Amino acid sequence: MPKQLTILSGKGGTGKTTVAASFFHMADSAVAADCDVDAPNLHLVLQPREIESGSFMGSSAAFIDSEKCSRCGICEEECPFGAIRDCEVLPLYCEGCGVCELVCPEGAAKLKAVVTGHTYVSETPCGILVHALLKPGSEATGKLVTEVRKKAVEIAEEKSLDIVIIDGSPGIGCPVIASISGADFVLAVTEPTKSGFWGFERICGVAKHFGVEIAACINKSDINPGIADEMKEYARREGVQILGEIPFDDEVNHATMGGKVLTEFYDGPASREIRELWKETRLLLMTEAKR
Repeated sequence: MPKQLTILSGKGGTGKTTVAASFFHMADSAVAADCDVDAPNLHLVLQPREIESGSFMGSSAAFIDSEKCSRCGICEEECPFGAIRDCEVLPLYCEGCGVCELVCPEGAAKLKAVVTGHTYVSETPCGILVHALLKPGSEATGKLVTEVRKKAVEIAEEKSLDIVIIDGSPGIGCPVIASISGADFVLAVTEPTKSGFWGFERICGVAKHFGVEIAACINKSDINPGIADEMKEYARREGVQILGEIPFDDEVNHATMGGKVLTEFYDGPASREIRELWKETRLLLMTEAKR
């Protein structure tokens, strides 16, 4: 089985995707999986060429067969979300609860699976990328993340690749839980700000809850040395290794705006630190995977 490395942040904007893309570039034998399915952006720096796509049906919605409908109005009266008017379903209101199907005496109201997103497999200069996009406001984010991870692992096994690099979503919600459960190792990318520290604490708690080994790196570590020191002290108390401290570097912004992978096109302080970070992370990933 390929080793699964999940890169998380606890909050957005810490540089998680920059690190994930750089790791993917440096890994000799890896598949990347963008599991931030609500707002994927890993593909923006990888110049992907789509080779496969599929529809994701993550929820159900009600439909009324006008030929069977007797227009009795029972479904409209009983719908708890007010999603039926004049015997027609209002898609934006329907929650797929199934009450209309239950009460309809004619069998005209039915629940049907609906497309709520799409999955993609793309070729990039760094290797195969599996990614997805959930339709705005759609449900089953965690289920779609699971689909992306499953596909990435299948491709890695098929091609005899060693690692799946998972770029998770920010926060600690359902998509993060779907990204972290079953992973071999978690790398938290944080920043020395109050919100960054808070997000770091939260993601450490989630990793420990699921029994997944976690280490961290502090991005833009020199912008607030005081908070950086507090984060290192917290990590020491919690038994979380700090594998690297990435300095603030304008080259990171240049790479992002140019749609480029930092370590592929630049050799500044941030790029060099991420290269060292990859060596340390890979070593720990392989160590944990053997246990």
